[in-house]
Order: sequence, then structure tokens, then C-alpha cells
Amino acid sequence: MCRSIKTLRPPVLPGEATEDDIHAAALQYVRKISGFRAPAAHNREAFDQAVTAVASATADLLAALEVRGQKKPTATG
Repeated sequence: MCRSIKTLRPPVLPGEATEDDIHAAALQYVRKISGFRAPAAHNREAFDQAVTAVASATADLLAALEVRGQKKPTATG
């Protein structure tokens, strides 16, 4: 039904995850748990809201994680 969801944090993913990476992972997650590859019209809004919520939570998680051996970027560089 769907490909595996990739790990989106360094060092597994070189560099930072893009919005597209995060959205793709969220979409795969929602597809997997809902059992729908593409929801019917009457479920589309709930499906899209779930993808948005999962993508937001994923972005928040990735921003908050501290990976050993890597410094978080600072505002001053």
C-alpha cells in the first residue's frame, strides 16, 4: 500500500528534512493508519487535516531533537 517512512533526522538523512520530506512522511503515515490511499470525497477534509497535523507535529519534533555530535544552529551563526 505504501513505501516505508524514512527517518528524517541527521545523520540518517543528510542535511535537514525539507517540507516535502515531512509532508510525504505524514501522508504515508495517514494512508497507512486510515487504510485509504486516496479517501472518498466525504472523508477528504478529515484526511487532509490529519496530514497537516502529523506534518506539523513532525516538524516540531525534528526542530526540538538534539543529535549527539551535532550543534543546533544559532541565530548568530
